[in-house]
Amino acid sequence: MGTAGTSTDALAGERRQLINVAYRLLGSLAESEDAVQEAYARWYALPRSRRDEIVSPGAWLTTVTGRVCLDVLGSARARRERYVGAWLPDPLPDHTEWHHGPGTDPADQLILDESVTMAFLVVLESMTPAERVAFVLHDVFRYPFAEIAGVLGRTPAACKQLAASARRRVRVERAPVTATGQADVVRQVKEAWETRDIAALVELLDPAAVMTADGGGLVGTVLHPIEGGTRIAQYMVAIADKAPGLELLERSVNGVPGLVAERAGAVMTVAAFDVADGRVTRIWAVRNPEKLGPWVRDA
Repeated sequence: MGTAGTSTDALAGERRQLINVAYRLLGSLAESEDAVQEAYARWYALPRSRRDEIVSPGAWLTTVTGRVCLDVLGSARARRERYVGAWLPDPLPDHTEWHHGPGTDPADQLILDESVTMAFLVVLESMTPAERVAFVLHDVFRYPFAEIAGVLGRTPAACKQLAASARRRVRVERAPVTATGQADVVRQVKEAWETRDIAALVELLDPAAVMTADGGGLVGTVLHPIEGGTRIAQYMVAIADKAPGLELLERSVNGVPGLVAERAGAVMTVAAFDVADGRVTRIWAVRNPEKLGPWVRDA
């Protein structure tokens, strides 16, 4: 233990917070884990004397994690231009209802709240990297702008402006639907989907609804968003017809009610929903198997 009173256990205890910060910044579990590992690697690369001088190792690790994430975000857009089809954030299970292998997955560390819903994360994707870092660190994790300035290499005033700009991108015109209200709508969607009832699906979908699917080029799916409730309903029924034996499960996805599609015990799709006024306005269907690791359950 150094003069700053830092034990290995205390440092390890910061990992949960760092994973939570990184996932909200990146939307990718693998990239979040890499960013946090890089922050720890830089910490242990410091001379012992330098580590002893750092009053708050947790704050230091957060700053470094933020900088690593900022670099990743800077290159992400170019990488996603090469991504096959639409890119969506990694879906997260609720581990009180979905158990998988040993607790080594970074998803085990994540706190599910409104800042990890698919709707929220998709809005974050529309921000510039600097806006996203300023907004997430300040509005979600309540870090002061003086500390955020150290991450972004800008003045606190500039960081405050970035957060304000990001805030304008976040939808605030309606109150979020309650989990109970969303669960009711999602359950009705499940039932209509299972019975191939196009008319019922159309009634449950907003006329301007949009469905986005992420297969990553590894599995078959639509490469472009499907727009319009009727077209989405027709597509959903066509999928069901082509996949006999598909079982739909009502499960929490990123902290809100969603659906998981299984076939022969294997998760094929995780679907997140946005609901307003009793109708589905957005569906995000993640099919890329590389993003479904946390959904693989114990044998």
